[in-house]
Amino acid sequence: MFAFELPKPFRSPESCTLFVLWLGLWLLLSSPGWAVETTRCERPNIVIVLVDDLGFSDVGCYGGEIETPNIDRLAAGGLRFTQFYNSGRCCPTRASLMTGLHPHQAGIGHMTEPPNQPLGISGPYQGFLNHNCTTLAEVLKSAGYHTLMTGKWHLGIQSQENWPLQRGFDRYFGGLSGAFNYFKPRGDRSLVEGNDPVEPGDDFYATDAFTDKACEYISEAVAADDQPFFLYLAYN
Repeated sequence: MFAFELPKPFRSPESCTLFVLWLGLWLLLSSPGWAVETTRCERPNIVIVLVDDLGFSDVGCYGGEIETPNIDRLAAGGLRFTQFYNSGRCCPTRASLMTGLHPHQAGIGHMTEPPNQPLGISGPYQGFLNHNCTTLAEVLKSAGYHTLMTGKWHLGIQSQENWPLQRGFDRYFGGLSGAFNYFKPRGDRSLVEGNDPVEPGDDFYATDAFTDKACEYISEAVAADDQPFFLYLAYN
């Protein structure tokens, strides 16, 4: 994994894919020594991209056979990690990434609750983020950041108090559940913007939609004021 500081101000939505703080694991939040050198008074824009089902050696900068020149360029200009750990499931990893805690400390030690199927348990394996933990979005929002998210949440779906807007994000577009259709998400695995369900268009494709909405959110945040932004882009 590697870290890359996004320039500020950020003006072009077309270039949002070129400046990315690319992370696939939770360890950044629990390791204070990772940060790119900067003065304490600076508040850089931050983008975190979580890529589901991607092995560390799938990208060029880690020896992958598929050419990934944009990612490799970011790695060359940032900080690359050579020792990292994640969970065997994606939701515990997502919980750690958002909180800096071990998954069971955040309440998702194994799996989240399925849609409309409450687990009915409490504690480390309750299946949603507990309220003893603080999310990265909550911390950055309190520091004056625009907090934005697109993509797969998978950190609690049964109660709206566990949704992204209630856990520190100003804006959200994506799927709350653990899996959904890339082309026609429907029913209890449908799309949400903010706290409201939305219908996908006929040409909807999840990966493109999440990326496009992320660029839109960045553009609108930059146009609104001079406050920095934090974007979490979590693919399915």
